[in-house]
Formats: sequence, C-alpha cells, structure tokens
Amino acid sequence: MFQPVLLETLGPINESDIRFVEDLGCRISAISIEAREGIFLFQRLSVLMQRFNAILVHNSFCTSDTLDLWSYQ
Repeated sequence: MFQPVLLETLGPINESDIRFVEDLGCRISAISIEAREGIFLFQRLSVLMQRFNAILVHNSFCTSDTLDLWSYQ
C-alpha cells in the first residue's frame, strides 16, 4: 500500500489523506491496543513538518563564506 500524503504548513490536509491517516491509525490501534494511536500519528506528522521547516529556515541563513561574496569592496 502506497499513498502520498500532502501536508502544507498553512493549509488544510486533503480529505482523502485524512481518511488514509485515520485508517492507518485505526489499524495501528488494533495491533497496539492503544486507542490514541491515530492522534499520535497526526502529532508525529505535525512534528515532522515543524522539524523540516526549521531545517529549511536554518539553511536559508548566510554563512561567513557566502557573506564574503556579497561584501562591498
């Protein structure tokens, strides 16, 4: 089973993606006997997106090597 899940930083999740993640959470709950696995899965996806955004922001800063290229002489 493969389904791409689209997440946007400031946008809603597609309805079919919500159903997929909810179904996956129900299947995980049935095996682990933890009723909140679906909620935990959504939280994991949210944390994953926050970490990725933090990496993107961090990598957008200039380093001292790139500043030398833009300095006025």
